[in-house]
Order: sequence, then C-alpha cells, then structure tokens
Amino acid sequence: MVKKYIGAIDLGTTGVRCVIFDRSAKPISAAYREFALSYPQPGWVEQDPSEMFQVTLVVVRQAIAKAGINATDIVSFGITNQRETTIVWDRKTGEPICPAIVWQDRRTATTCSHLRQDGVEEEVRARTGLPLDPYFSATKLSWILEHVPHAHTRAEKGEILFGTPDSWLLWKLTGDHLTDTSNASRTLLFNIHTLSWDEDLFSIFSIPRKCLPQVRPSLSAFSRTKPELLGRAIPIMGVLGDQQAALFGHAGFAKGSTKVTWGTGAFLLANTGDQPVESGNRLLTTVFYNSDNVINYGLEGSVFVAGAAIQWLRDGLRIIEDAAQSEEIARSVESTDGVYFVPALTGLGAPYWDPHARGTIVGITRGTGRGHIVRATLEAIAYQTHAVVRAMEEDVGSCLDTLHVDGGAARNDFLCQFQSDILGVPVIRPQYLELTARGAAFAAGLTSGFWSGRDELLALPRSETQFAPDMTSDERERLLAGWERAVVRAKDWEI
Repeated sequence: MVKKYIGAIDLGTTGVRCVIFDRSAKPISAAYREFALSYPQPGWVEQDPSEMFQVTLVVVRQAIAKAGINATDIVSFGITNQRETTIVWDRKTGEPICPAIVWQDRRTATTCSHLRQDGVEEEVRARTGLPLDPYFSATKLSWILEHVPHAHTRAEKGEILFGTPDSWLLWKLTGDHLTDTSNASRTLLFNIHTLSWDEDLFSIFSIPRKCLPQVRPSLSAFSRTKPELLGRAIPIMGVLGDQQAALFGHAGFAKGSTKVTWGTGAFLLANTGDQPVESGNRLLTTVFYNSDNVINYGLEGSVFVAGAAIQWLRDGLRIIEDAAQSEEIARSVESTDGVYFVPALTGLGAPYWDPHARGTIVGITRGTGRGHIVRATLEAIAYQTHAVVRAMEEDVGSCLDTLHVDGGAARNDFLCQFQSDILGVPVIRPQYLELTARGAAFAAGLTSGFWSGRDELLALPRSETQFAPDMTSDERERLLAGWERAVVRAKDWEI
C-alpha cells in the first residue's frame, strides 16, 4: 500500500516552514527559511511579498525532496500564516503594487484615532469583535489605496486585489482570490455574526468591495496548486491564521480549550464554542475556525513582551548567553527575594492596556544578583499569562482546568512549572512544538478525509509533558499580590 501524506505551509513573520506529516501526525520532514523585514520609517514595518512567495516555493520543494516522496504522495496541503499583514497586487500581472504592510506596523495610528473621534469604534467592535487599532488590516489597506497613485480607482474596478498572506499565497499557488474566515475576521471588514464581508464597514474604511477575496470556511476545498509549481495539482484544503492553527494543532476542539503560544509575545486563545463572547476586558472576539456545518469562535488576549524579555536579558543586559541558559540561572536561586520585573518594554497589552507603561524592576536590594533578575523575568511571563487567563475566565463565566503551551519559551521547564503553580491548574506541553504547522495539517487532513474526523485526531498517540501545580494557595496569592503592586508602579510612566 502506497503511503500518503499531508503537507503544511506555515508562513510566519520572519520566515516560512513547510512540514510533511504522516497518518500518525508525525513530521517526516521539514524545511525552513527566513525572509527579511524592513523598517523604512519609525513605526513602519514592511516585507517584500514576492520574496515571501519565492521563499515559500523553495521550502515546499525542499520538504518534499527531504521526505523522499513525490508530489503524488501528498493528499493535500494546509496553510497557516501571520495574520493582518496587508498585501495588494495587480490582478493581471500578479505582482504587488507596493511592499506588504506587516501586522506590527503602526503608521495608521492617527487614522484610528480620528475614527474613534468620529464615534464609530463601538459599531466596528459590535460587528467585528475587534477594537480600532493599526494592528488590523483595514486601515493599512486604506493607507495603500490613498497613497499609491490611482490605487483606489483601480480597486473600484477590480484591477488590483487585496489579501492577507494566506490570500496572497493562494493567488500565487493557484490563481484564485480566496481567504478563510479566521483570517477575514482579523481585517476589521468582516462581520463575525453573519460570517461575511460587511458593506457598512467598507463605507467606514473607504474600501471597494471588488478588491476583496472570496471567503471560504477554514476547513474546505480552496483550490489546487498550479501543476508546473510542484509537479502536480495538489489540493489546498485547509487555511487558518497562525494563532487559530496553534489551538487547532493542540486538538482544542472542545469549548473551553485554551492555549498560550510563548514567542516574542504571548498569545492566548480560548475556544468559546458556537457563540461569540463579548469581552468586558478588551480581549479580542474572533473566529477560531469553521467548516460547512461547524463554527467555533475564540477569545484572544495578546501580551506584548514574553520571549522578548529573555532576548533583552541576552542582548540588552548581556547577563545570559542564550535563552536556554535562563532556566539553569533561574534555578540557581530559591526565589526572586521579592524582585519583580514588569517587562513593559513596549507598553502593557491585555488585560492592562497601558501604552504608557514602561519596563520596571522593583524590590532590588544589595543582595540582588543575576539569578534573581533572570528568575523574575521568567516569572513575569507566567504572571502576564495568568492575568489574561483570569480576564478570559471572567468573560466566559467559567474556570480554566488545563492550559496548553507551545512556542519557543515552552521548552523552559521552570517557566512551565511556575505557570502551573501560579494558575493552580496543570500545564501541558507537547513534545512537538510546531503547533501552527500541525494545526494547518489537521485542517487539510480532516477536509480531505486523510483523517476520518476529530475523534481520530484526538485518539492519535501523543507525547507530552504535564506540569502539575505544587504551590500553596497562600503562597500563590502572596506572589500575585506582589506582581500587581509592581504593575501599578510600571503604569503611566511615559506621559
């Protein structure tokens, strides 16, 4: 019997990965390459969409070759991607009309402020689940249409097309202008209740309908790759934004399933079931995923600085040589001796939402050493995660019973154990941490019938480590009270 496989394309912010999975969801090969970000002005972050696609094509071909298989052995591909990044290209030539504006870009902050002054934020949030912020795609697209000569007129005629990176890849790989609901829900143009583009939102942001992609369910048959690219026309049968894909990769199909991805920042996403949950803590209401007969919404909270704080210890203070060393140094002391580090290096995100907060270390004495600072940094990641989890619990009206973790910092045993201690619930870490790629593979594999259903995925053997809480409630409350006191001192610093 000929073995068959599922492929996943994971297009991140700084690089792209392709992974080939077998029927047991084991990766049999992978390839990865970085691509460049550029910073032409303060607050601007751009990428070259053409490079993005060319690097993707290279790693897909490499992954297939490393697996020792042919394109005919791949049942389908799934795509997962950095969300919100905005790309506009010429329908006829397929070439971008300007650089991609990356999700981190803040050039439209003034536009968002003006829209708030116009009193439209409440309506926008009611329809999209999102606040007015440069993070999302709509104001980025408006900026391009206003600043690139003739772009708005051409968009009205359908001569140029808009898409987030998933849509761009689909266009280049297949020639079809498509996106999925999870990515569409991050644009500020998509109504998460009707699951469709919204004419009133087009009017608010001055966006012509003709330039937008067709929205398909996350788990559906999108299209097929052009035969000349990979040797045959391979179906693409699943598309998910990166954070949604990570939760899907954890098999977070049940309502209440929650994961945190510890990367540069920390992204928490909870499955809230078939109804959107409106947040009272300024968390983001978003689409998790959908298929033809299932819709699952999510509640998301973003912490700006998590792994980036460890990078600062390495590159800024130079008190560690590499991130892996942080665990050993943190364990060299019994506690932080009352030292707290609030890593508000770019302000505070959820649930504090203070752009004027700045990084603060409190509780330093003559006895404070490197170990205390490093330990306080790792503990800060857990404290921030705890704060978002508690906000989520308040919004959904139920308590978390388990937290799934992934991302680079999840390799740190000290962090995982402290997170379990401070939350008072088990923390589960899979051995395989590339959960975004696995989530894209799960989506494509379910749609194509490679896996029979979610029950088969849940039954797959998985290797994971569970960290159980080992801290008294009195100690937990004492530490958390100290953290909140430290946060107060970090707030409103830059006035």
